[in-house]
Amino acid sequence: MDAYKKAGVDINAGYQLVSQIKNLTQNEALGSFGGLFPLDIGPFQNPVLVAGTDGVGTKLLVAIQANQNTQVGIDLVAMCVNDVLAQGAKPLFFLDYIGTGHLDAIQTKDILTGVVAGIKQAGTVLLGGETAEMPDMYHDQHYDLAGFAVGIADKKQLLLADNTQVGDVLIGIASNGLHSNGFSLVRNILFKQHDYTLTDTLPGHQQDLQTELLKPTRIYVDSVYPLVQQNQIHAIAHITGGGLIENVGRILNGKLDAEINVDAWPLPQIMQSLQTLGQLTFSDMTNTFNLGIGMVLAVDAKHVKYVINALQQAGEQAYQIGKLIPGTQQVNLKGELQ
Repeated sequence: MDAYKKAGVDINAGYQLVSQIKNLTQNEALGSFGGLFPLDIGPFQNPVLVAGTDGVGTKLLVAIQANQNTQVGIDLVAMCVNDVLAQGAKPLFFLDYIGTGHLDAIQTKDILTGVVAGIKQAGTVLLGGETAEMPDMYHDQHYDLAGFAVGIADKKQLLLADNTQVGDVLIGIASNGLHSNGFSLVRNILFKQHDYTLTDTLPGHQQDLQTELLKPTRIYVDSVYPLVQQNQIHAIAHITGGGLIENVGRILNGKLDAEINVDAWPLPQIMQSLQTLGQLTFSDMTNTFNLGIGMVLAVDAKHVKYVINALQQAGEQAYQIGKLIPGTQQVNLKGELQ
């Protein structure tokens, strides 16, 4: 074991980390070879398991530089459980993977504190995970994250493109800023083109860059899943990489187009600043960022008022942003970003 430690891997530190995770989660079963989840199918008559995996991308570089690693743990959970929710499933459990060059107990505990906060928001369970210490693979406190979520849905309640129809209204739910996409471009504009630092505050902003950039991705399970259970939603698009065009396109059947009015909601200030600083075109913006919309719901026109009211009651900002019309699976953005 001393030889392995000299080579850069501290097994005892790993054991101590597992103990800390057990304390964080109050789950003594963690540390086994596999996680156990008792599957109670409850009201599901024809249950289907829905699985998703994702990461946080180069937002991690901002977290590492700022030495603020808790928020990206929330991001990790959000990116996975929101995808599962978009299929109409209730997230059941989550697993994480952390790859690092050297196990920094404080840094890793901060990450996992965020993961635990995320799973509490999502109403799910941290079933297990893996922390891999790999000397020479990562340097200078760098690490990578991956998450895995599994949910359950009744087959008849799965939210598929086939559910959408002409006349459906698109409801956008506000994001928490950039979420976890577009950070390679964000970092290029702010830190390479303009030499800002994380403690700088952009003109017209209230918060410094590290606070703004590290806002965690919103988790929409509590506010949206009850509407799924009530059969109020035909389809959901989680707006991640590729923005509105790519992700809304994924919920259209081949006979529909989506018309979205981008002036129906406010563009977050950080995205306005990035557009100006980076001299970004409309196409750059719409294909890179969520534009302030984290999730889009396709609903029957007669349910719009109910759904928006329910979302607002659950603490979300929701906007009627467009509709579905006959077409060929295209997403058309109209209006001007403002």
